Amino acid sequence: MKASSFVETLLSKMTLEEKVGQMTQLSIDTICFGEPYQLSDPLQIDPAKLDYVVKELKVGSILNVGIYAHPVERWQELIGAIQEAAAHTQLSVPILYGVDSIHGANYTQGSTLFPQQLGLAATYNTDLAEQLAAVSAYETRASGIPWTFSPVLDLGRQALWPRLWETFGEDVHLTTQMGLAMVKGYEGEDIAHPHRVASCLKHYAGYGFSWTGHDRTPVYLGERQLREYHLAPFAAAIKAGAATIMINSGEINGIPVHASRQMLTDILRDEMGFEGIAVTDWEDIRYLHTRHRVADNHKEAVRMAIEAGVDMSMVPMDATFTTHLIELVKEGTISEERLDVSVRRILRLKERLGLFEKTHQPLESFPEFAAQKSAELSRQAARESLILLKNEGGQLPLDASKTVLVCGPTADSMVSLNGGWSYTWQGERSDEFAEAHNSILQAVVERIGADKVRYVRGCSHDEIIDLEEAQQAAEEVDQIILCLGEQSYTEFFGNLNDLYLPDAQMLLTDALLSTGKPITLVLAEGRPRLIREIEPSIPSILLSLYPGNEGGNAIADVLYGDTNPSGKLPITYPRFPNALHTYDHKYSELQSIQGAPRIYAPQFEFGHGLSYTQFSYHSLALDKSQYAQTDRIHIKVDVENSGPRKGQEVVQVFVSDLYASITPPVRRLRAFSKITLEPGERQTIEIELAVSELAFVDLQNQWRVEAGDFTLRVANLEAAFKVTD
Repeated sequence: MKASSFVETLLSKMTLEEKVGQMTQLSIDTICFGEPYQLSDPLQIDPAKLDYVVKELKVGSILNVGIYAHPVERWQELIGAIQEAAAHTQLSVPILYGVDSIHGANYTQGSTLFPQQLGLAATYNTDLAEQLAAVSAYETRASGIPWTFSPVLDLGRQALWPRLWETFGEDVHLTTQMGLAMVKGYEGEDIAHPHRVASCLKHYAGYGFSWTGHDRTPVYLGERQLREYHLAPFAAAIKAGAATIMINSGEINGIPVHASRQMLTDILRDEMGFEGIAVTDWEDIRYLHTRHRVADNHKEAVRMAIEAGVDMSMVPMDATFTTHLIELVKEGTISEERLDVSVRRILRLKERLGLFEKTHQPLESFPEFAAQKSAELSRQAARESLILLKNEGGQLPLDASKTVLVCGPTADSMVSLNGGWSYTWQGERSDEFAEAHNSILQAVVERIGADKVRYVRGCSHDEIIDLEEAQQAAEEVDQIILCLGEQSYTEFFGNLNDLYLPDAQMLLTDALLSTGKPITLVLAEGRPRLIREIEPSIPSILLSLYPGNEGGNAIADVLYGDTNPSGKLPITYPRFPNALHTYDHKYSELQSIQGAPRIYAPQFEFGHGLSYTQFSYHSLALDKSQYAQTDRIHIKVDVENSGPRKGQEVVQVFVSDLYASITPPVRRLRAFSKITLEPGERQTIEIELAVSELAFVDLQNQWRVEAGDFTLRVANLEAAFKVTD
């Protein structure tokens, strides 16, 4: 993408200090009263600090929220003050402000919050994902902010990882399709539109495959696996025109990605053709020195990152990056022409966003901020995100005429419905900021009436509170809704050594099971907490993956049958703590030798999800039995709603490469489609799949489709076909 004459003229006028300033991104902490991480409440800009950052340091980008989410009017004031200061600099270059709007404008009070990405992936609804991203863009722009650090395209293939819920799950195809939908929703046809924002693909690449499962710990990946799995979603989004990308904070095979020229230049730029901004994650250039220890001082860390291909440093709290980079250029270690490459990209994005014409629109330009239709869209998404894992004997829907005990640590908690990055970084204040919305308990009371509902918490996340009272209350009602799971967390604050539910929650479950009353388990969590020991005793289980502010209402809708659940697992739900397989495992993981247990034996498989109706599949057919490399496979299958009520079904197409030069996975998801059928309705679904989409990365690290035999599966049906050279 060639820079405009305007950008080239502006670049030619810039001093070295102004260029380095454009490559510097500081947190809002640096321009407000109070020390970093200890800002005044309410947040107030310090004019002297603002002048220093914008006019002296000539900083080109600011990010973050400060203490907690601001009202939209306050955001307008903050952004207005910042841009006003920038307007009075020598070249009047506007500030590029960025924020983590990852499930709505979650740092703006009163905005519409949606399911987190893992829950959104469970909908298998790309049209819905695009709509949610468009609303998020609209409400983020209403706050005066043109740049969101979303979507996350890391694969969630490590169940322990505390950022699993920020991903679209473990599958490449699902992640790619949902990511493309969100980029389109954020950016539209033209990011200069005042209702659109620049997206930022996170976290390039391989970040989510930590061996320990702990955040920002080492990843070990062969180049073949890196390319086939972890780079593929980024490559697709880059091809679709995503504006910016954020770099993986971790290291791969001992090389921090922020210092890897292979990752940031050879692959990202030369192979993938990315032309936008590559921004670091929080303090990650400094961490090359202090955490990864590949640079023996901060200045050397700056040199390594810039030479690797970094455009903008999320510094974010001091001026040392700026000082070091200026010194490196003056010493001749880094050329000013190298800086021009990055500054040109930054200026070009500001131009594309229309910031040189108008930095932000007045609030009156956003009459649909927090509109009712957006709340309804959020509720729809929350409903579609819920996964009915088990329903023995048709226990669900519940009978609204019967009395119920609502119990457990997540029953009356908006924190457990929203997760992290909700009003605050860790999301711990959702009960305060989302008090106008219904928790699970409040939604159940609203649905069936307070006279039919008893509530006893029973335990906190990990401590017994009133176990005996809960047990006694259970004896006095007809049925139990037991709400277990997790509170909010993200990044290293969510590190776990054990996927089992805490002992307190297991003791509460045992106490309630002892009453013999029918229990429905609602799991409110961001990753699969193990339930192997209690699952056989519980007839119905509903999984909620941080569905957002409408999650409580959506859960009540499903529990009492107002909504027919349609969510499907975007991950493999493990049964054992040391058996964290993904669905696209190898044939060697299926073996059972001399009566030994099968290696692959999850609690619930990827793609699993029940309905209150039944769907049957018929007449799977391919247009041919043999295909050339350049062909497209035309698939037809009939799907019938053979049950009693209207429902949505996700048609999933899996393909198995039976023999290959690299051991093939048992199956891979290659296509999906979500449909709605009335009772008795039968519909012919047609799906096209390019043969090239069956490729894998071979021993030479090249994409390749090998000739041979394949099997295509849809539900319980399968069809064989061949691919020729």
